[in-house]
Amino acid sequence: MTFSTHYSVLIAGRVVVGLAVGAASMVVPIYIGELAPKEVRGRLVTLNVLAITGGQLIAYLIAWALADVHNGWRWMFAVSAFPAVVQLCCLPWLPESPRVLIRRGQEEKARAILRRVYGSKVPESLVEDELASVHQSMRTENASRYRDLLRTINLRPLLVACMLQLMQQFSGFNTAMYYSATILKMAGFSSTKSATQFSIAIAATNMIMTIVAILIIDRFGRRRLLLVSFVGMIVGLVLLGIAFIFIVGLVKITKESCGEYVKCGACALDDRCQWSPGSMLCANKGSSIYGDLTSSCESITTRDKAGTWMALASLIFYVALYAVGLGNVPWLVQSEIFAQGIRSKAGSIATATNWTSNFIVSVTFLTMTLHITASGTFWLYAGILLVGLCLVYLFVPETKGLKLEDVQQLFIGGGIRPYRRKAAAVAPKNLDEDDNAGGLSPSSLLSHTQRHREVAVGATSARAGDEIDDRPLIAR
Repeated sequence: MTFSTHYSVLIAGRVVVGLAVGAASMVVPIYIGELAPKEVRGRLVTLNVLAITGGQLIAYLIAWALADVHNGWRWMFAVSAFPAVVQLCCLPWLPESPRVLIRRGQEEKARAILRRVYGSKVPESLVEDELASVHQSMRTENASRYRDLLRTINLRPLLVACMLQLMQQFSGFNTAMYYSATILKMAGFSSTKSATQFSIAIAATNMIMTIVAILIIDRFGRRRLLLVSFVGMIVGLVLLGIAFIFIVGLVKITKESCGEYVKCGACALDDRCQWSPGSMLCANKGSSIYGDLTSSCESITTRDKAGTWMALASLIFYVALYAVGLGNVPWLVQSEIFAQGIRSKAGSIATATNWTSNFIVSVTFLTMTLHITASGTFWLYAGILLVGLCLVYLFVPETKGLKLEDVQQLFIGGGIRPYRRKAAAVAPKNLDEDDNAGGLSPSSLLSHTQRHREVAVGATSARAGDEIDDRPLIAR
């Protein structure tokens, strides 16, 4: 793309980059989830999201710095290739997933990698227990085809993962990032440059709150952060819609005449029109009647200015609550809830759901602001999040502190609200207390070893059809 000489070459390069980003967004969380110890798995997967949000912030800064440079867009593409080169050079030093190695029959390599990951202070018995747990899981699963995803035990986690990825995009967050400068100009900021500067502040908020998520996700859990995130984003979107009523009003940007617009915000949204600060009227672009026509809203009223700053505050609040939960938890949960045999296939479907939803929301956002107003668009996103909040409350279990092989037991059996079964079915009685320390000490790791082994054996017996009713509660 840096050296493209034609539009088609630029599009071809973008397609290649898109395929690579799509594959990485699916593989990386799964890889981290399979390699990381359960006590720090949440933080490490969220660290991947931090790298993404940090990259977005750097990209905004570079774009802002190169905005007035001749052929600056070429330099933007060239700079973005640097992280990919660094990653490519580091790949030979990355270990393979122990679970993949065990599936290939390379148990010694898997054991060596687990020892490296867990550290020398962790007892050997913990490594052996982890290997035994993976072996036990693989003996009881045979799903390796896409049609096996339709089995109830596989379909439930797949629906949860797809629902979370769908909600992540239909929350409208990426439109807030893609079009943040446009939204802020709509909100009344006077120029593209000032709007871009505030866009950088929004991207910085996203990164900072992702750091907060890293610090608390293994302490407070995935489910709790999701619920808080959904509620906060709904509040932010409702307030953002109210702010735009002050700025634009509930006006569709489809007037036959520019003179019908009574607010600068609405006038500026129509490409045919410009605002006259002196007469406080909207006129056709380039009209000779008014000599002070502008495409920005520099001379807006005090009431509209209040709406402008309310819009900025609401947008920052909305982004902050997204970063704490919905921005990272779907990727983390997706890396945890699938059985080994279907993890890559189910993960690819959930990731495809994310990017397909992203495309739909991105191409419809500006059109919706024209036809159902900006306020109506933000309230529509809030309504979708309200539905998502109910779905999370009913169907998303807590996976904090559980082995990957134990997480799958949460989806055995019928009914809703599987999170209520966690304490009795899978997690040790004092698991949350131990995990709240957030550390990876040998004692905390070893303390759950025997209990997790009993859970795995009990679940295996249930699937094997044993008559002894010693299954976990979730399987009864």
